[in-house]
Amino acid sequence: MPNNLILRVVELTEEFKPLSSQSLIGTVTISAPPSNTGPVFLRAGPGEEAWVVSGECHLLNRIELSSLEARGTPGDVLTLIGGSW
Repeated sequence: MPNNLILRVVELTEEFKPLSSQSLIGTVTISAPPSNTGPVFLRAGPGEEAWVVSGECHLLNRIELSSLEARGTPGDVLTLIGGSW
C-alpha cells in the first residue's frame, strides 16, 4: 500500500461522528486549535471517552480513523496531520 498524506479539518457537532467515512489506517497528530471554545470529546467505542482541550495535541500511531469518533462545540474543529505509514 502506498503512503498517503492525511490532512483534515474535522468540523465538530454535538453528536459523535467518525474521523473518516471509510476505512483508513494512519499515524496522525490530532490537535484542538487554541481558538476552540470547548473540549473535543473522542471515543473508540461505547464507554471509552477521552477529551482534548484547546491547544492540546496527541500523536496516534497506526489508528483506524473510521473507528475513532469526535464531538464538541459546534463551530470548533479538530485537525489531523499525518499519513498512512
